[in-house]
Amino acid sequence: MTSPVVLVVEDEALIRLAAVQIAEEAGYEALEAANADEAIRLLEARVDIALVFTDVHMPGTMDGIKLVHYIRRRWPPVRLMVASGVAVLSESDLPSGASFFRKPYMDHAIADEMKRLLR
Repeated sequence: MTSPVVLVVEDEALIRLAAVQIAEEAGYEALEAANADEAIRLLEARVDIALVFTDVHMPGTMDGIKLVHYIRRRWPPVRLMVASGVAVLSESDLPSGASFFRKPYMDHAIADEMKRLLR
């Protein structure tokens, strides 16, 4: 049985690599994208992405908030996690079922939420 696939969307390379490591250490296959456009290309190319973990502020055609709403409309089963060190979001800012984390976040909290969402 293959492990679920997590897509990490983060423009800061070191933060992205750390988030990929969290996902891999939790037992998931991890993909990475530096912005929403790359993330959408990966989602269009692969049918096995189960969870997207995205930053809010990114360069490109859309930020993480627009990205998670787009994913919810186009790929409803994909689980969603959002993180930001700047934005403070309420549940009403996010699609139903999406989780929000303030940066800096605790690695174990991210891994635990991935496990909860992918149960």
